[in-house]
Amino acid sequence: MANMPYKAAPAAPNQGAATQLDNNTSALVIVTILFFMWGLITSLNDVLIPHLKAVYTLTYVQAMLVQFCFFGAYAIVSLPAGALIRRIGYQKGAVAGLLVAAVGCTLFYPASFGGYGLFLLALFVLASGITVLQVAANPYVAVLGPARTASSRLTLTQAFNSLGTTIGPAVGGLLILSAAGAVAGSDTVAEAAAEAASVRGPYLVLAGVLVLLAVLFWLARLPAIADTDDVPLAGEAQGSALSHRHLVQGAIGIFLYVGAEVSIGSFLINFIGEPHIAGLSHADAAHYVSIYWGGAMIGRFIGFAVMRVVSPGKTLAFNSLAAIVLVLVATFTQGDLAMWAILAVGLCNSIMFPTIFSMALHGLGKHTGQASGILCMAIVGGALVPFAQGALADSFNVQVSFLLPAACYAFVLFFGIKYASMYTTK
Repeated sequence: MANMPYKAAPAAPNQGAATQLDNNTSALVIVTILFFMWGLITSLNDVLIPHLKAVYTLTYVQAMLVQFCFFGAYAIVSLPAGALIRRIGYQKGAVAGLLVAAVGCTLFYPASFGGYGLFLLALFVLASGITVLQVAANPYVAVLGPARTASSRLTLTQAFNSLGTTIGPAVGGLLILSAAGAVAGSDTVAEAAAEAASVRGPYLVLAGVLVLLAVLFWLARLPAIADTDDVPLAGEAQGSALSHRHLVQGAIGIFLYVGAEVSIGSFLINFIGEPHIAGLSHADAAHYVSIYWGGAMIGRFIGFAVMRVVSPGKTLAFNSLAAIVLVLVATFTQGDLAMWAILAVGLCNSIMFPTIFSMALHGLGKHTGQASGILCMAIVGGALVPFAQGALADSFNVQVSFLLPAACYAFVLFFGIKYASMYTTK
């Protein structure tokens, strides 16, 4: 059998295989709900950015602090989160993450009175909770079955994460932007405060849902994750987590992949609005953003099935190569072809995060908690790569700037090819 990076604690002698399967299925359902919630919360940033920019009359650089504070939390909190998980366990760690995220949502209430800085603080606290949740929940998905199909299971849960990212902007637009529009059009402080207040209700509801999920997760009978002393991949060192080359390369892959995904999404509206692409207004172009994120959702359901029979590394290499080709088509062509090529990259993105994540954790045994924290820290690519693409867009143009995401996918291609046979070791 392939090496298992971690395993569920053994069942009692009187428990049969059917009981264990039922427990694993129930646990997977609960964890999948968590993936959906943090997808929805993350995508609400796409609504907050234009909303807060208008309310506080921000520049684009100032408005991008929303993403910087949110994804920056991954860099600051991930390693401490890994240490916390090792101390209190994965299940309690997930509960802690949910409660911290609930506090962040609650802080949106005073932020509506206190200004933009408090909104950024609330976002950082919210993202810190989600970071702890990611460090705790991703290994749970991988442990609920054979190591060979870990990428498949993580892809399935990420599909529901994508469902959250797909419907989040629509919900936010209805509850936040529509409410703000009712008081828009004035310059008074009171009316600006009224616009800012439109975020209170939705985020207080989210806080309540997160607390409820924390209680359910605390009461759930989930399999305990026990670290193992599995033999690592051939040629890998057995010291710290960072001594494993595939983990380090996987962290780089996560950094570049998340950066590419977020960058493309951030520039889609401007790109589609270019006269030589589609020439659409920003309002009309915004509808196409859902196609990009929706493609990732559909692709993850497809990937769940494909990776039951195809090596995760080979699937990752195929998708990253397709993404490179599509980005290059979007960069060097015009019109509908360029527009639909860049939108189709969302479909290719589908399996990348869960596949890189599970492959990077493979065979790490007692270092799994630390490694999961390192990988989540690498999500900070979502804060940094878009700024780099912005610099390219300012220096050249938006279309040429997409060469940066193409370069990011090139490393993902390398990672998939190098570890294509990872799970075939007997």
